[in-house]
Amino acid sequence: MTKTEKYDLALRQIDALLDETGNVLSNLSNASALLRGVLPRSIFIGFYLFDGEKLVLGPFQGGVSCVNITLGKGVCGEAAEKAQTMIVPDVTQHANYIACDSAARSEIVVPMYKNGHLVGVLDLDSAVVADYGQLEQAFLEQFTEILIEKTDWQFNQFTLKNEAVK
Repeated sequence: MTKTEKYDLALRQIDALLDETGNVLSNLSNASALLRGVLPRSIFIGFYLFDGEKLVLGPFQGGVSCVNITLGKGVCGEAAEKAQTMIVPDVTQHANYIACDSAARSEIVVPMYKNGHLVGVLDLDSAVVADYGQLEQAFLEQFTEILIEKTDWQFNQFTLKNEAVK
């Protein structure tokens, strides 16, 4: 199966898999588990949720990670603040990188916005330099669009401070 075929299948799977109640924890947990199977070289696949002030570690697959990330700090904080996906081919060369796992060599972060309001980011780290490219970016952006649409963010404890999220 080609990467494109694998990514297309994963998009169909996430659409079918997400809990019909839209539960945030269930949806994010299943999403990170599905991505772990699709992108096996990733050593961390997880979500940081915006609590109105900072990004807070949410459901993930992988080793232990940073818990709180200030907007603008690290790749996650930078992507959230700029509202754009960031690909870092070699984290050792990125001045604003926060090292949570010494095995990480590359990273991609997709910010997640609902109705113009930040709800969080999807963060993936790989043990391989330049593991993520434009194909992964397109796939992960589509993946998060489905996730955002099928998740009930107004009951997310992290977005209660950001009450404009509906």
